[in-house]
Amino acid sequence: MILDDDVQVVLIDDDQHVLDSSQHLLQLAGYKTKAFLDPHKALQQIHSNWSGVVLTDIYMPTMSGMDLIDKVKEISPHLPIITITGHGDIEMAVEAIQKGACDYLEKPLKPKKLLSLLEKVISERSKVVEQWHLIERDLPKKLLGKSVEIIEIRERIKLLATADKDVLIVGENGVGRYTSATLLHELSPRNHAPLIFKAGESLTTISDLEAIIQSAENGTVILNEPSKMAEDVQCYMSRYLLEQERTGKHTVKFITIFSQPPELALQAHALMPELYYLLNNARFSIPPLNKRKEDIKILFKHFLKNSCLLLSKEIPKVDSSYLNVLNDHCWPGNVRELKSVAELYAIGIVKLSTAERVYPVEQMDGALDELVEKYERQLIEDALYLFSGQINEVSNYLKIQRKKLYLRMKKYELDKANYKRN
Repeated sequence: MILDDDVQVVLIDDDQHVLDSSQHLLQLAGYKTKAFLDPHKALQQIHSNWSGVVLTDIYMPTMSGMDLIDKVKEISPHLPIITITGHGDIEMAVEAIQKGACDYLEKPLKPKKLLSLLEKVISERSKVVEQWHLIERDLPKKLLGKSVEIIEIRERIKLLATADKDVLIVGENGVGRYTSATLLHELSPRNHAPLIFKAGESLTTISDLEAIIQSAENGTVILNEPSKMAEDVQCYMSRYLLEQERTGKHTVKFITIFSQPPELALQAHALMPELYYLLNNARFSIPPLNKRKEDIKILFKHFLKNSCLLLSKEIPKVDSSYLNVLNDHCWPGNVRELKSVAELYAIGIVKLSTAERVYPVEQMDGALDELVEKYERQLIEDALYLFSGQINEVSNYLKIQRKKLYLRMKKYELDKANYKRN
């Protein structure tokens, strides 16, 4: 069971009297509330898209308010939590805010202050959730795919675009790291401010980094491989990020990109530990294309359509057998390679017309005649794909007479009509 969308406040307190009086006050003020004596039961009903606020006591026997904050943040990292502390427990209240609570109130609760704070927090949360709905509507059009992996990435982008946090992205070249990073900026409140791309190796001095920070004021810097920055530049960046965290003034949002897990750079002493810990707070990985096969056909057709629109050409028919070939390819260049293949297809050049031709020794277990026939069939099929089933071109390319070519095609049950494109 999850919370209804119209529930605005979840109250958590182990004292039934306090719980009843707080709920009564909020209901008189027009808020729909749900009260829990047991924080575990509250956690079972909270979900990531809920647009309300959690109001919880710090001291509870079954789960402390501090532990509750951690568990709520696991469900929804940006869900607002207001903690209630006893008089004089300011130090604990500050600790709660450092863990992720948005504010605190002291007992006994002052109704006017409570209602004013709730009005502000719920209004801010509603705006975030409204923005999420817009992102959920538009993001599938900008980050295509239906695999579980890409759906999870879209969810991460949705959450992180509306949170003013630095983000670390890990992924091979060509998987869509820059697309994801750009979307994090475009879908965020910073989208009207500068967006700057920079390679780590180009920042050789502190002055270089200072100039980038100044140019990107109130905007976003997408920084590729920060481990390639000089050590003193990494030190300066660490101090800058720490100062932003301490003061709460997030002047520049950094989105850092790593082609390998940053832990490898850390172990190799290429990335400073201080910088690693500051960058690693919000993170996601983008798997290679061959790990999300469900996205290949969707992406290919999208890139093909876009290429044909640019060329003012009709979109050619794509045979299902060719789509299967695409699906079986290993895609070392990831989405970037797939885009290139689609663009060539749009102008009539067919690549990847068969499976990989290099096989491990353990796969070479057939008789020689079988292997030769298999190789011959692949060569003919390659040429049929390449020349769209036009026999004259295929026979010239393979340097074989048309009659012999037809006999071989008949032997391997290859029909030229299957390779023609409209």
